[in-house]
Amino acid sequence: MKQIKAIVAIAVLGLMSLLPLKWAQSIGAFIGKRAEKNQNSVLGRITKINIELCFPELSSEQRNRLIQESLIETGKTFSEMGMSWMWPPARTLKTIKEVNNEALVNDSLRHGSGVIVIAPHLGNWEVLNLYLSERYTLTAMYRPPKLKLMDDMIKKMRARLGTKLAPADSSGVRIVMKALKRGEMVGILPDQEPSAGGVYSPFFGQPAYSMKLLAQLVRQTGARVICGYAERLENAAGFNLHFVEADPSIYDKDLALAVEGMNRSVERCVRALPAQYQWEYKRFNHQPEGLLSPYRNR
Repeated sequence: MKQIKAIVAIAVLGLMSLLPLKWAQSIGAFIGKRAEKNQNSVLGRITKINIELCFPELSSEQRNRLIQESLIETGKTFSEMGMSWMWPPARTLKTIKEVNNEALVNDSLRHGSGVIVIAPHLGNWEVLNLYLSERYTLTAMYRPPKLKLMDDMIKKMRARLGTKLAPADSSGVRIVMKALKRGEMVGILPDQEPSAGGVYSPFFGQPAYSMKLLAQLVRQTGARVICGYAERLENAAGFNLHFVEADPSIYDKDLALAVEGMNRSVERCVRALPAQYQWEYKRFNHQPEGLLSPYRNR
């Protein structure tokens, strides 16, 4: 059954890759609108909970608008996967219209201790990965999917321009440590709950189970940290890439302060582009002892 699911998923991605970007995004927008109108939609329910938690300062009307926009943008993210993974790299890279503050990347690499690009689930992170792969020696950490055929496909497509992939386990940590010690670039998705070894740290004012790995890598290697994301432009016009300085606390020797710096760095990027963040993820599922998950029974 798992193999059949993987085959179907790959087939759908293949079909979506045959479409122009505008058509693919239109399908994604339609899926997002359906999820927003369906009261029982899992995506809609989680998005609503997250946005209510993270934006208490917004009016009810503003939150509802953000929920709708988020679901539409998430639908586009899904529908763009065919383009991101199956188009020839040169064709995908042509969708990039502007690159902002890339001097920050090059200056950080000249520091000589390696660079960690933290890429939140914001905009289209696969486009960002492809751009970095083309221009730099990149090792990217990722969480392998449960479906082996999907994992094989993802590894193959992400490695088309030379990206080295490191699984999010102890073996992957060793791989990225060696890359940083060589003064290379490492990519990490910083906004998922770690499977183990996390700490609770504020994210949009909420306790979020957060990875310690980034802070530990910085402490052990002296690597510089940069935030990166690919903004989806309106009317299928393509993408703009943005590179942003990380919060200075990310370099603090105190682990708790460094993790707070990581979450503040992510939050700053998300506030610049809130509708394109993946609010459909249960970011606050694990809670400190005595607190219930906000997604429970809702």
